[in-house]
This record gives sequence, C-alpha cells and structure tokens, in this order.
Amino acid sequence: MGENKAQRIVEFRKLARTAPESPGVYIMKDADGSIIYVGKAKVLRNRLSSYFSGRKDAKTRLLVSRIASIEWILTPTDYEALLLENEFIKKHAPKYNINLKDGKTYPAIRVTNEEFPRVFRTRRVIDDGSRYYGPFPSAETIDAYIDLIRRLFPLRRCFRLRKRSSPCMYYHIGRCPAPCSGHVARGEYMETVEAVEELLSGKTDELLTRLRTEMDGAAAGLRFEKAAELRDAAAAVDTFRGANSVIDFDPESRDYAAWAVEGSMITFVVFSMRQGRLSGRDLFRSRAFGTEEEAVHQFLTSYYDGTRLPPPRVFVAAPIEANVVARYFLRELGTETALLVPDERRHEAAMAMAIQNAREDILKRRRETGDAEALEELGKVLGLPGIPVRIEGFDIAQLSGKHTVASLVSFLNGVPDRKNYRYFKIRSLDGAIDDFGSIREAVGRRYLRLLNEEAELPDLVMVDGGIGQANAARGVLDDLELDIPVVGLAKENEELWLPGRKDPVVLPKDSIGLRVLVALRDETHRVATGLNQRLRGKEVGFGVLESVKGIGAAKAARIMQTFGSLAAVAEAEPAYLEKAAGVSREAADALKEAALEAGLKPGAVRAGDGNPASAGAREELS
Repeated sequence: MGENKAQRIVEFRKLARTAPESPGVYIMKDADGSIIYVGKAKVLRNRLSSYFSGRKDAKTRLLVSRIASIEWILTPTDYEALLLENEFIKKHAPKYNINLKDGKTYPAIRVTNEEFPRVFRTRRVIDDGSRYYGPFPSAETIDAYIDLIRRLFPLRRCFRLRKRSSPCMYYHIGRCPAPCSGHVARGEYMETVEAVEELLSGKTDELLTRLRTEMDGAAAGLRFEKAAELRDAAAAVDTFRGANSVIDFDPESRDYAAWAVEGSMITFVVFSMRQGRLSGRDLFRSRAFGTEEEAVHQFLTSYYDGTRLPPPRVFVAAPIEANVVARYFLRELGTETALLVPDERRHEAAMAMAIQNAREDILKRRRETGDAEALEELGKVLGLPGIPVRIEGFDIAQLSGKHTVASLVSFLNGVPDRKNYRYFKIRSLDGAIDDFGSIREAVGRRYLRLLNEEAELPDLVMVDGGIGQANAARGVLDDLELDIPVVGLAKENEELWLPGRKDPVVLPKDSIGLRVLVALRDETHRVATGLNQRLRGKEVGFGVLESVKGIGAAKAARIMQTFGSLAAVAEAEPAYLEKAAGVSREAADALKEAALEAGLKPGAVRAGDGNPASAGAREELS
C-alpha cells in the first residue's frame, strides 16, 4: 500500500514537470473520475510541482491521497484562469473547493406583511412582502433589539391573529396593544410599526425627533404619564444607539473580510460598514484543501455576485494577489473595488473584530463536530482497526512519593468529555516512586470496573510517557484480556510509542492527529498536577491548624473541609471563623493569625483551586 502511494507521488511529480510554464486551470479527479478540486495558477508547472515536493500539511496530504489523475487547461492570463476556475467550481461543486452552501448567515429581524404586522428574529427569508433588517453584528445585538422593541413599541406576538372578546396577558402588562379585541386602530398600530422600522434601519435621529415632539405635545396636553413613557423611550433609543452601534463617521461603504483556518476547516467573516455604521455580519463555514490564497480568491468571487455587489473598498485580513480579483469585480460585476490590507487604526480595529469572530467560530466548530479528520489520520498512523472516537489518557503526579495520584481524561470525537474525567489516589506503592506501578494500578482499576459494569470501552488508551509506560498499560490490559490499543506520548520530542515496537512513530509537528494527542496529554497533566497540589496544600494546612492550641487532627480536617484552603481561613472574619469552625473567639483569632503567618496572603489561593473535580473529574473508588 505504502509502495503504491510512493510510486503514485513519483508519477505525479513527473507529470507536474511536463506542465507548461503558463497560466491556466488544473483539474484533479479521484478514482471514479469525479472532479474533486479545481485550482488556478500563474505558472502551472510551479503550482502543480508544489503539491508533490517537500513536506506538506495535513489537509494537502489528504487531498493528494485522493488524486487519481490531473488535467489542465491553458489560459492567456491569470485573470482568465480565475474566470474559468470560478465557472468550473460553480458547475461541478468539487468536494475540496470552497462551498458557500455550507455557510451560515446570522439571523435577521422580520417585519411581516400582515394587517397588524409582527416583529421577530428569523433565519428564513420568505418572499411574501415581509421586510427584513440585518444581519446584525452578533446574536446578543439582535436579542437586545428585540427586547427594546417589545418594551418600547409593543406589537402583537401571537402567531395567528384571532378575534377575542378580551385581550391576553401581554395587553395587561403593556406589551401588546391588543388588535385582536379592537383596542387599537390599524392606523395607530402602523405608526408603532413605522417607529420600529426607523430604529431597525438606523434612522434613529428621525425617530428621536419624533419621540421628543410627541413627548412635548403630551406634556402640553397635561398627559404626563404618556409624556414620561415617551421620554423614557427616547432615552432608551439614544443610549442603545451609543451602546450597540459600531460608528466611525466615515460614510463610504466598505467591507472587512477575515478568515481563520485550522486543518481543512476555514471560516470566513464579512463585516459590512454602511453610512458609518456596522450594518451586518455574514459568516460562512467551508473546507479548504488548496492554499489559503486560493481559498480567499474562491470565497470572494463566490460571495460577491449579481445579487451582492462589492463596495468601493474591501479590506482583507492578509495580503493576497488582489489585482486579479479586482479585475473580476470590474469586468463581471461592473464595480470598481479596491482590495486593501488595513493600514489605519480604525480599519485595523474593525478587522481585528472580524478575525476574532472567525477564530471563535473555528473553535466552536471543533466543539460541535469534533475532529474527524484528525482522528482518521490517527487511526491510520497507529494502525488502529477503526477511527478512535473515544480516547482515554492517563498521567501520574507525585512529589517525593507523597500524594501520588493518576488522572483519567476522556476525549470524545477529539474534544474533551469532562463528565467522564476521573482520578485515582494510588494505594499500592506505600510511598515508593514508581510511575510504571502507578500506571498499572490506575489502568487496572479503571478497566476492571468498566468490565464489571459492562460499560463502553475506549477505542484507544494513551499514557503520558514512553515505551515503559505504554508497556505497563499494555500488560494490565492483556491480563484483563482487553484488546484496547495503547500508545505512549513522550514529552521531549512528542514521539508516539507503541507496545512491542522498537522505534517510535514520529509525526510532523503540524499533524492534526498529533495535535489531538498532545491536547489530551496536556489535559491529563493539568488534572493530575492540580489534584496533587491540592492534597499537598491540605497536608500543609493541617499542620498549620494543628499548631493552634486546642485544634487536633479531627478539628483541623473539619476546618479544611469547610474552608478548602489556608487562604480562605486567613480571609475569614474572626466572628465567622468562630461560628463556622465551632471554636472559641480566642481560637478563631489564633487560627487566622497562624494562616497569615504561613505565608498565604488573602486572595492568593481560594477554595477549590487546583481541584480537578471542579472540571468534572471525580475519584474512582474501585
């Protein structure tokens, strides 16, 4: 299998050297003859050769592994190559090209086309005459708008308007004018709808002017309650406008396009500035298997089309070959657009916000979907029978043989599954320093219990360490007759050690499979070290408390259980300490003084610090 792969790479490398040194489009197909990737190049020979020379990142290796044949089409210029690439992507929707169908647009606010319109948030756009406002900069912003509208401009909220003899609860609390029971005329109701639309369209100056005029009229007519309502509404709109709008007083329309990449995952975010305000944000999720610049070009030429024209300036998060995209906008869409990297503070601030949103979405995608590609790669390099959906990792922590503990951290689909964290207080060593023995005890206790409970077993066990730790775990699993694969991850060079293997498996530093194991190893270390430190801190605390006259071992343990740390004892007021610890005032003063003298300043350490149970871990007692 490996020889066939290597031979295929050699053949593709030869093919690439025969490609012309001219612009064009290259087409990659899989074994079934389906187009899986289309790319453009200024120099076809150079671009194709780059796929098959040197060390590649994980996503490029995945794409290359799927290629069965390569074709190319020559074009007079790189601009024509961009046009042709765009046409092929639209026509064939190749698996590994940018696909905006996978994108997600943030919700908008809909004002329905009804006799008495409703206002609510939605992701669906229906062509029935309804009016839509947004998308908004964040989900929090849209919720704030909806809340403000419902407080200041009450409209009906029922899905279907039916005649009623008496209004519902919303009328009685001032949140609905009750058109269902004839308490409001349509003309008056539509005036409220108009106010809502002024707020949503950013015409707050006009809205404030009207509200204040009505307020003055109500006051002149001695309708002071109504005047107070209008005054509060105007103040709320004014405050809200300042708090929730991104304003820079530059009326020129412009967009900020940012992206974040991790493996083959890529997220694009576009912030739209119109009339000096942030008017909307679009977010699209996709996969990218070519270069980052190729992905950006494909996104821009797909995002902007006949229905969404680019503004005069589009700021991008990193330098790209902008001329070819600008020509595309001019010739195909009829707009003269400059693609720029931010060079002023205000543009840099807007771009930083867009980049942060893109990065946050990448993290969210990993939490939601796991890391299937990384697990697939891990399964292959370790020779596992399948994808390691659940991986459990162990680490040992001790100090001079004291308070030896083992942590167990569980990852599901490549992300932490905290409800399945566990820890073990090692009992079998009697103070001896023996990492292998600690691993054997923790692994044995864990999987003997799962066997007895007939519970789900992991697909892979990882231990923090080298071949010795891996063999120790393997031996225990063999004794239990469990065929669970084991790997050791050594810290120094991130080498993977498999039981029975003479040499380690060494993955590239950018390997997405290695990244999952390193994250698991780091988490096991955090949990184990945190528990060990907590136990050591309690031991120190017991001694300090027992040094106070009248405080024995049992009383000290009870105080530590109540307060959690010496720092908490030092922070406590003597009167509270007296009552909570069940001691005299004199003893409470002495306890506080002893805790302070121990060198733990108030606020330095709090109850629960370093406790893995706070992250979802609990002790395995089996």
